[in-house]
Amino acid sequence: MATLSPLSYETLQWTPSLDSSYSRPSRRHGPYRAAIPPVIADLHLELPSDVYAAAEDASLAITRFDAELGGEIAPFSAVLLRSESAASSRIENLTASARSIAEAELPGARGKANAEQIVANTAAMTAAVELSDRVDADAILATHAALMVGQSRHAPGQWRTEQVWIGGGNSPRGAIFVPPRHERVPAAIDDLIAFAARDDVALLAQIAVAHAQFETIHPFTDGNGRTGRALVQSMLRNKGLTRQVTVPVSAGLLSDTDGYFAALTAYREGDLAPIVERFAHASERAVVNGRQLITQLREIRASWNDRVTARSDSAVWRVADLLTRRPVINGVLLREELGIPTDHPRRYIGPLTEAGIVVEFTDRARNRAWRAPEILDALDDFAERAGRRG
Repeated sequence: MATLSPLSYETLQWTPSLDSSYSRPSRRHGPYRAAIPPVIADLHLELPSDVYAAAEDASLAITRFDAELGGEIAPFSAVLLRSESAASSRIENLTASARSIAEAELPGARGKANAEQIVANTAAMTAAVELSDRVDADAILATHAALMVGQSRHAPGQWRTEQVWIGGGNSPRGAIFVPPRHERVPAAIDDLIAFAARDDVALLAQIAVAHAQFETIHPFTDGNGRTGRALVQSMLRNKGLTRQVTVPVSAGLLSDTDGYFAALTAYREGDLAPIVERFAHASERAVVNGRQLITQLREIRASWNDRVTARSDSAVWRVADLLTRRPVINGVLLREELGIPTDHPRRYIGPLTEAGIVVEFTDRARNRAWRAPEILDALDDFAERAGRRG
């Protein structure tokens, strides 16, 4: 097996194209250097003992967190997946409140631009988890297609067919990092998949390296970071570290995005330790934050039992349970999720309104919608903790 070497580069000629989907045309013709991704299928991971130990401790924390939810998984798996999607999007400077995201998720709703992109990222995360029985090119393409739905300019679900770069304006000349030319992408992805399929590598270290390699390949014209972090969730499930929930690793990375990007740079220079260490710390932090969110949600839901007046067999309680994972609801959602008739939704919403649990925020006779402020506040608290260094 080989150890990781620093990236090598090849010199290419930049000739701007007027139909480029990645950037505006530039007059800066001339040579530039594009990365040649290392072959990692047989990579030997040489890591300091303390980094290995941190990765193993984090792996145990993930599996314990996944197991401890037991039969209460239904509401929390959805909430954690959405929280992970929002954190991953926030790393790309796509931010929105929990309320905006929840409103954008309503059937038939049109949300704010950032919120709609975060909802699309949730769909990508969902696809990655659902396809986690196989980590292959088709699954990665399907994840990207879910993320970029409706954005035909960036060829959803297709490898790029042009040069991309990070930083440097309208040309790869002088960019911070230039990923490999597009002709190298399919073979590089095949090599990555071969590495991901190995069963002789410490799991969290393997996932961290696979992620760093994916970001180095940068196989799409847009959405690489979000797709790459969805790949993390797919591998966590594929490797058996998680079986029920999405551990919000991106929320852990969010506390130090400079450190995360520096770790990716170190990987490209041949140093594996920083990205593995970053993932270990992010995972530990994600578990702590996720556990705190679930505790808040449990306490909020339990408090409603003493505030709502309804028969024990009333559908009102099913609506209350739904609110813990979908804190903004309307009649269409009640029908789709619970099979509740929508001709008189206030029959099921009224007791919750009277108890101060939901607030109507539409001023229409039809298509009414309600939100649960306590749940939305808990989700915003989670996001604030994720972005706080500590």
